[in-house]
Amino acid sequence: MKTFFRSLIIKGLWTAIATVVIVLSTDFTFFQPAVAYPFWAQQNYANPREATGRIVCANCHLASKPVKVEVPQSVLPDTVFKAVVQIPYDTTIQQVQADGSKGGLNVGAVVILPEGFKIAPEDRIPEALKEEVGDAYFQPYAEDKQNIVIVGPLPGEQYKELVFPVLSPDPTTDKSTHFGKYLIYVGGNRGRGQVYPTGEKSNNNYFDAPVAGTITQIVASEDGGSEVTIQSESGKSVTQTIPPGPELIVAEGDEVKSRQALTSNPNVGGFGQKDVEIVLQSSNRVLGLIAFFAIAILAQILLVLKKKQVEKVQAAEMNF
Repeated sequence: MKTFFRSLIIKGLWTAIATVVIVLSTDFTFFQPAVAYPFWAQQNYANPREATGRIVCANCHLASKPVKVEVPQSVLPDTVFKAVVQIPYDTTIQQVQADGSKGGLNVGAVVILPEGFKIAPEDRIPEALKEEVGDAYFQPYAEDKQNIVIVGPLPGEQYKELVFPVLSPDPTTDKSTHFGKYLIYVGGNRGRGQVYPTGEKSNNNYFDAPVAGTITQIVASEDGGSEVTIQSESGKSVTQTIPPGPELIVAEGDEVKSRQALTSNPNVGGFGQKDVEIVLQSSNRVLGLIAFFAIAILAQILLVLKKKQVEKVQAAEMNF
């Protein structure tokens, strides 16, 4: 009997361990792509917007591409509004993946809101807006920077338009904010980067000749890349390793110059940024403006009536 229970306990332990391993591996596999874009920026930059105004994503995503932003002209305090970031690109094109294969482009975005603005909590977002947001997951850039929001990577075919549900602050309760005009900085990316944060090229880039000379040998590597050997003018042989992905545009026997491209440029993505203005409007100011317009209109009406009255009096006096 003891042996029977002991075997049951051992089987139960092994089952529990296997379950934990599967869950952890699944979670890791699921969340790893989600931190691919912002992770490096978060680790290396305290603020994603440099003093020059450039967003740091442009340091790795070198190609310049357009991005569009739509926000209301003005918003009232403590209200939820949507900021729409459009990342246009041709969905028929494919990018080079890390293993050299071709695949669809991913998209991502960073939105730098004014201080006090943040992503609206779920219970404040209307159902209609939730449907527009979809399954996009927003995260703050850092714990102390809730106004800087990042999202991605996401499948570009589904998320060429990203909707951010934003909650405006209330200056009457938050004294660190005030009514007035603000700037929102937005960056939108499609595709993989051409440079790693370490400065190394990714396989989503072209590779050039390190020296001038003659290509003496091209050897295909097991991973799908190749090694190009160049004999320089001084007689020294230099090897350039080409990862899988970029296509060679040279052959053995070709003469090349220093920094001459050996491969095509496989990059089809890029990064763009844009600034947009928004006004945090006081409801009392709006009511005051409406009251001013009402008084002005009423004054105009009274002036017209008074003018008509004077004209009648003058006409009566002339007839008398």
